Amino acid sequence: QVQLVESGGGLVQAGDSLSLSCAASGRAFSNYAMGWFRQAPGKDREFVGAISRSGRTYYANSVKGRFTISRDNAKNTVYLQMSSLKPEDTAVYYCAGRSVYYTSSFYFKKEDYDYWGQGTQVTVSS
Repeated sequence: QVQLVESGGGLVQAGDSLSLSCAASGRAFSNYAMGWFRQAPGKDREFVGAISRSGRTYYANSVKGRFTISRDNAKNTVYLQMSSLKPEDTAVYYCAGRSVYYTSSFYFKKEDYDYWGQGTQVTVSS
């Protein structure tokens, strides 16, 4: 089992950059595929991006080219680097994880993940 804690959220202006971190505690973080999701008020939680055990990444079209996901298994941490932020990026951002066998697997449905952080608020002003 793994516990996830996000950090790094805040209030920024449109066009700014912001980096989120998700620290994992527990065992064998390197065996987990990780994902980032976000939820705006009144909307469903939506997929942002994912990273496999091997570092392969996949992004939602809405953030492709602006957001980058990376992981540091030695630090048990996954990152979400966000640039060229827009007001529509305003949401609570969550990281999620699931233990997987295949190193290249990643997942983009929230139902596929077993573990979730508590979320961190990102607000982008216009």
